[in-house]
Amino acid sequence: MSARLNSAQPYVIGLFRIVVGLLFAVHGAASLFGVLGGAAGTDGGTIPSGTWPGWYAAVIQLVAGGLVLLGLGTRGAALIASGSMAYAYFDVHQQAALWPIQNGGELSVLFCWTFFLLVFTGSGAFGLDRLFTRRAGETQRSAAERAPVAA
Repeated sequence: MSARLNSAQPYVIGLFRIVVGLLFAVHGAASLFGVLGGAAGTDGGTIPSGTWPGWYAAVIQLVAGGLVLLGLGTRGAALIASGSMAYAYFDVHQQAALWPIQNGGELSVLFCWTFFLLVFTGSGAFGLDRLFTRRAGETQRSAAERAPVAA
């Protein structure tokens, strides 16, 4: 059974990445554009441009979430997203209480660790990263095949 599950791993990681990236990007879009209920606590409104840290967090959510969703620069985007969620937890939520269940920081913690996992797993299947990696590998292999071999 383990072999069968292991063979499906890249596809499950790819689907996982798509769902997480979409959810994260939607948070950013809601905060920046007021869609899907808008930013939290604004009754459908947006976060004022340039306000620290909310507006910058929303930009990171939208851009990093979109990149993770597409599987483009997944590891870098996931690292930035994970760091932003760690900052959100420690700077915003932990001031209220120690435990995430007490301070409303569960979502920040879950996103932080989820993106941290993606830093190490990569994009999995269905990502644009794989297209560019494959093309680069084919180019390097072709150049190596054309190079003369010295005896």
